[in-house]
Amino acid sequence: MTLGDEPTTHPEDEAPKSRPRRRTLIVALVAAVVAAGTLVVTLRLSPGDGDVTAAASAGRAGTAGTTSTTAPLSTTTAPPTPSQTAVPEETGPRFEAWVDDVADWLGIPRRAMYAYASATVRLGEEQPGCDLSWVTLAGIGSTTTDHGRAGGGEIGPDGTMARPIGTIELRDFSGEVISVDGAAGPLQLSPALWDRYRVSASDEEPDVQDFDDAALAAARALCDGGRNLGNGQQWLEGVSAIHDAPLFLHRVLATANVYGTVGMAGTPPNRAALTAVTFAIDKIGLPYEWGGNGQEKGDIGFDCSGLTTAAYASAGVTLQRTAHWQYNSVPLVPADEEPRLGDLIFYGDPATKIHHVGIYIGNQQMIDAPTFGQAVQVHNYREPGDSFAGAGRPTA
Repeated sequence: MTLGDEPTTHPEDEAPKSRPRRRTLIVALVAAVVAAGTLVVTLRLSPGDGDVTAAASAGRAGTAGTTSTTAPLSTTTAPPTPSQTAVPEETGPRFEAWVDDVADWLGIPRRAMYAYASATVRLGEEQPGCDLSWVTLAGIGSTTTDHGRAGGGEIGPDGTMARPIGTIELRDFSGEVISVDGAAGPLQLSPALWDRYRVSASDEEPDVQDFDDAALAAARALCDGGRNLGNGQQWLEGVSAIHDAPLFLHRVLATANVYGTVGMAGTPPNRAALTAVTFAIDKIGLPYEWGGNGQEKGDIGFDCSGLTTAAYASAGVTLQRTAHWQYNSVPLVPADEEPRLGDLIFYGDPATKIHHVGIYIGNQQMIDAPTFGQAVQVHNYREPGDSFAGAGRPTA
């Protein structure tokens, strides 16, 4: 079975007769987002039970696997990943300028970004071997409460939420509620976690609704037990201490990857590309559907070009509907140039048929809707023996 085969006619004109639709959500996430040491971490998710099992590979032509409640997470060697952008260690104008710039580029409230950066600096002093990156805390904050903005939330100048944030309901795409009972505050820390790691970033009483306190408590939970978060397995263990639902882990990983990519660039990202990538992250876990255009169009999920079309439509950019048409209608990236955030990644033979497309999120990875029986997920964009045809830049 070739990866993400699309019909030569319009996707809605016909449906495959020999491949029954599989509603099982199989999520395989390749994580290479934290610091210099990189490992590929593959997770698989089955709806309704939230089981995690090892997967031999994140291969883009793979088939669905079985699930197990006891199988460990697996790791394999990943391609090199650039180091994350560093937080200035000293306070003062340089620190504040860095916070303001990165926050503005990524659409993160400045006060939230200050909390993530400050907690990272403090943990760097307390536990330098932890190798905590601000992108991990920011990925958690984005996934849990949109950096405190869920439900119209606002952060006060002192870092305290204007209105307390109770438990934000989080559901996976099977409809199961996966939020933690009693979770509270801008990072949705559980009562047990807060009781264990509660800390004040100032001289006041610790408050789970205070962004500085919540970020510092989360940082300590991530680093507890001498974890080195530059190791993919230990990174997952750390984030699982906050919340162990696989869908949560996947989105935190993908978001942290994008934040690190933008931070490393040192310049503002293309706004349309960032919007498209953010849309794709939100769809991680949706099942593959041949000809699917997403739930907004009444479908259960996406096929590969349905995802890229919808992602760029959310940014006001119109794409042709199939991978082949997209390849032949967007400006192509020179073969000797690395893809940029939001570039389309194509597979197939340009002379005959481009059969698959994903959207690049940096660090050699993309989000795509791979094939039947799988779900929207993250993959390395190059693998030995793949049919990579090149990249295209809708924002050029």
